[in-house]
Parts: sequence; structure tokens; C-alpha cells
Amino acid sequence: MTGEAPPFWWEEPDWRAMALSPVSGVYGLVAARRMISARRHKLPVPVLCVGNFTVGGAGKTPAVITLTDAARKAGRHPGILSRGYGGSLSRPHIVDPGHDSARHVGDEPILLAAHAPVAVTPDRAAGARLLMNAGCDFLLMDDGFQSARLQFDYALLVVDARRGLGNGFSIPAGPMRAPLLSQLRFANAVLAIGEGDGAGAVVRQAARAGRSVYGASIKPRGQDRLSGKRLFAFAGIGDPDKFFETLRRSGGDLVATRGFADHHSFSETDIAELESEADTGGLQLVTTAKDAVRLRGGSPAAKALAKRTFVLEIDLAFDDPRVPVKIIDHTLDAFARRQHGVSRTT
Repeated sequence: MTGEAPPFWWEEPDWRAMALSPVSGVYGLVAARRMISARRHKLPVPVLCVGNFTVGGAGKTPAVITLTDAARKAGRHPGILSRGYGGSLSRPHIVDPGHDSARHVGDEPILLAAHAPVAVTPDRAAGARLLMNAGCDFLLMDDGFQSARLQFDYALLVVDARRGLGNGFSIPAGPMRAPLLSQLRFANAVLAIGEGDGAGAVVRQAARAGRSVYGASIKPRGQDRLSGKRLFAFAGIGDPDKFFETLRRSGGDLVATRGFADHHSFSETDIAELESEADTGGLQLVTTAKDAVRLRGGSPAAKALAKRTFVLEIDLAFDDPRVPVKIIDHTLDAFARRQHGVSRTT
């Protein structure tokens, strides 16, 4: 989903959620049935799916990067499957970070391509063939958990520790992509990222269902360069407020913020307004790596804005640093069982 999620999705259920709940119930039922009855394409390589319970940002991209690096350290040649939200390509394509732009392949694939080959396409089976032909022997699905197109050997569902599941309703009454129990049925583990108790309900439910529960936090890089500066932060991601809160903890003086919809394409007006406000207030512009990717692949004005904007890079740190390797091992073990005709019961 590339549009902006309604704010009421992340609040206690109100009249809007209740009014839409009948449609939400039908949507959730259809999504659950699709996950249960879909004929999933089986691949001859291990498949690790990293997904979200909800729409919006929960930290999935840094999780995919961390697990991709863990797979490489385990001696595998990983490749990443991405739908390429925000891109315009109609055919399966392996991202070339030196030539492709976010307009063509999406912003997240550009970031991911720095760590492993990335195939961009809604047809994940076709993307998998491209990656396998390129020598990849371990595939990570960036999202795609609910689409039920491929059989995966391990599924890690990411949840934001602060926002959790929002109001708990399925689309369009809330941010859930399918009912919680229907999703947990096909998940192996849950990863809560950040601080807060918003994910308490899903963590408890996952534990009762016998699923592993892990924790992780976002660690900014280079924040010492912001110390003592007056900042103007902007972001077009799933949860801009999470980025702004990270900045507040990084030592800079966050004077102004501006949030945009996820995967936002910055217009000339947007750029002019951002630059004018920064110049008037003597503020240092700051944004996310995803936003910087879109700016660098945009118009001359967008590229100029990118050059003057500080990019706050982030890493994902698991509470237990052994967990990424453990997840890779579990995926390989499950693949070995699948190859021998033994499947995990859910």
C-alpha cells in the first residue's frame, strides 16, 4: 500500500472503524481463506519470508538486510524477492543499483541491492527463477506473506513495538492484512522492533500459539554529526513519527518535522517548501535512506535537495545477536525437511 494510512487505524476503535467493520470482516475472511487454500509454488531452494501483520512501516527492510547478511555469513548466496512498491517496471527485473532509479524499481529494492541481488516483480515465482539463474541458493521474501504465492520454509513477522496492530481491525477499518490468528497459523516467529508496549497483545498471542518471539531495536549511524544542530526532518515512509523519535534521541535539536505518505514522490512544490523553511530557520535538513534514494533518482531539484540533506542511516540490532543465525539455520532445517517430504504442522 503506497497511500497514507488513515490516522484512526492507529487509535482506539471509534465510529469510523465500527462503520467499516462489516467490510473489514469480509476482507479478513477472504484474506484468511486465501492463505489457507492457496496453491503455493514450491522452489528448489530455501525460502525465508519477512512480512508484516499490518500495512505501514514496522522495520521490515532493516530486518531483511540483517538476515541477508546472516545468510551470507552462513555460506549461502542470498537473493531477495521484492514487489517493488513505487516502481514502474512491468516485467521481472534484477535491480542494478548503479543504473536503476527508485522511479523504476522502487526505493526499498535500491537499498536492498547493496546487500544481495534483488528481483523486482509482483510475480514472485518469476523473480525467484531470475535469482536462481543468477546463482542465488537462498531466497528472502521482502513481504509477500499474505499473498500466498510461494511456499516458504520460515516466516518471520515484524511488528512495531510502539504501534502494535493499531486498532486490531482488518482493512479498511484498520491496518491488519488478515486476522491475527490466521496470520500466526503460517508464521514461525514474531519480531518486535523498538520500545513500547503496543505489541504486547500480539506477543502474548504468539507465545500462546507456540511461536518464537524476538526483540530488536533501531540503531542510528553517524548521529554524532547532528549533535548541537537545529534540525528539520522530513520523511515519506510508513511511520514518519518513528523516524522523528529516533532523531530526538540522537542528540540534535529537532525544530520542525514534515511527514509524507509512504513511498512519496517529491514534487517541485514539496522541494521548494522544504528548502524555503530550512533556509528561513537556518535548519539542517534530515531524512531517511529510503527518501534519499527517491530524491537522488528524481529531478535536478530533487537531486540538489538530496545533496544538502543529511541522511540518517540505521542498523537493526537484535536483543540476542545469535538470533539472525538461528533463523537462517531454522530455515535451512525446514527446507531439508521439505525436500524429504516432511512438513511442519500448523
